[in-house]
Amino acid sequence: MSARIFYIDDSGAESTGYIVYGWLEVAVEHWSASLRCWLDFRKQLYQHTGIPADYELHATKFITGRSNPSIHHEWNRHKRLRGRVAQDALATIETMPGAQAGAVWRRTTKTGRAYYVERAAAYEALLHHLDDTLARAGEHGIIVMDGDGTDPAYRREHRKLKLATRNIVEDPWFIGSHASQPVQAADLLAYTAYQTVLRHPGKRFMWHWWPTLLPNAYGPREI
Repeated sequence: MSARIFYIDDSGAESTGYIVYGWLEVAVEHWSASLRCWLDFRKQLYQHTGIPADYELHATKFITGRSNPSIHHEWNRHKRLRGRVAQDALATIETMPGAQAGAVWRRTTKTGRAYYVERAAAYEALLHHLDDTLARAGEHGIIVMDGDGTDPAYRREHRKLKLATRNIVEDPWFIGSHASQPVQAADLLAYTAYQTVLRHPGKRFMWHWWPTLLPNAYGPREI
């Protein structure tokens, strides 16, 4: 029986009302080849830009220029180069064997605690979508999420699934993006999907990235 791993990260902000989940989905039998494709990208990135392969590509900081990723000071000075790297990363995700990008979103006017309750509800909807997709394919799946697992909402939603029929295995497994290349890819997908639906004028250069660089992706779709 085949299985899939879903590397998931969230994006959005209470101030905009958006809740976004992005993910990198990898068929287990293609996991090695998929990771190799990404690692080859990181190797080439180091050769061309001086960004070490173990440097965390955290999209919010990297794309907006709030870090010095390269060992070459001159490269760090040219902020526009970061957008090119992000586009190359998305293009790489599109070509990873047995992999697919995905993103869903929801918008709410709720604030404070109510916003976070709505975020959990959006995750619940995503979880049911993934579980139903696996059921139709006769497969099982594991969810790996960015974070330390201190937010109980995600674990709670998993445990609501009926054991007799669920296809998502176990609670979500948590790992920080600094320690996982696929989770870094999910972080990039979540952030760029957020910018795709947010349509902030200052991020206009990112609006077309998903439809042009990820033509086979699922979404971003409202959930």
